[in-house]
Amino acid sequence: MVKFYQSNPSFWKNLDEIVEEHQIVIDRPTGSRHPRYPDFIYPLDYGYLENTKSADGMEMDIWIGTSEDKKITGVLVIADSDKRDSEMKILFACTKKELELLYKINNEFRMNAVMLLREE
Repeated sequence: MVKFYQSNPSFWKNLDEIVEEHQIVIDRPTGSRHPRYPDFIYPLDYGYLENTKSADGMEMDIWIGTSEDKKITGVLVIADSDKRDSEMKILFACTKKELELLYKINNEFRMNAVMLLREE
């Protein structure tokens, strides 16, 4: 099978601008429980970018890591067969360990993701 990924600097530049121009709202801080799945505890801050729009009609989602390098690290592209939708989640300031954890938790149950990391 052929694997293909072509990075596009303009994609990352556009995402940088969106993150810079919109306030990050953390509505699910580290250690909080998921509102529909109380057994799931958020391992990192999770929120959205105010006044943006994602494929699900809500604001753009963002995971906030603990790296001192405050920039977009990558994105998760998710297909969720329970919700019957797909969306993208921005990964911001994530360490390698945090990226591995986010990949794992976003590939559980009937939700599956691919992770695209920013090359620099």
